[in-house]
Amino acid sequence: MNEEIRGPHTHLEEATIVELQAAMTSGELTAHRLAQMYIERISALDRQGPSIKSILEINPEALEIARTLDEERHARGPRGPLHGIPVLLKDSIATADQMQTTAGSLALLGSRPPRDAFVTHRLREAGAVILGKANLSEWANFRSTASSSGWSGRGGQGRNSYVLDRTPCGS
Repeated sequence: MNEEIRGPHTHLEEATIVELQAAMTSGELTAHRLAQMYIERISALDRQGPSIKSILEINPEALEIARTLDEERHARGPRGPLHGIPVLLKDSIATADQMQTTAGSLALLGSRPPRDAFVTHRLREAGAVILGKANLSEWANFRSTASSSGWSGRGGQGRNSYVLDRTPCGS
C-alpha cells in the first residue's frame, strides 16, 4: 500500500501530521478515509503478509469517530493539529470504550477500565482518532529480568518491521 496523500513523493507511511492536515483542509482527504487507509495497512502487514503482530485490536468505533470528526471539521473547523489524526495506544494505556486494556497479559483479558487515562482523554479532546491498541512486552517488560522483549501473552512475539527476525526492542 503506497497510497499518495499530498504531493508526488508523500505516501501514507511517510506523511507527517502537517501534510495530513493540509490534505484534509483541502478536501483531498477525510479523517474517515485516513483511518480506513491505516486499518487496511494494518490488515496487510499485521494480520496478513509479514504478520508483525504489532496491533492487538482495532477500535470498532474508529471509523464512526472519524466520520463525526469530519462533520465537525466541516461545521466548525478543526480543533487543532490532531483533529482527525489516527493514533495507536500501547495496550497499557486505559481507554473507556469497547477496547480492552490488558498490558498484553491474558490475566487481564476482557478488562475494560471505567475511564480513559489522562493522555487518552487529552488525545480525544484534541480530536485524535484512537485507532487501536498496540502490542507491547507483557506488563511493559516488568515481569522478569530475563523476559523476551516484544512478547505478550495476548499478542505473541512482536516482530521488528524492518528486520523481521529481530525483536521490536520496545517502542
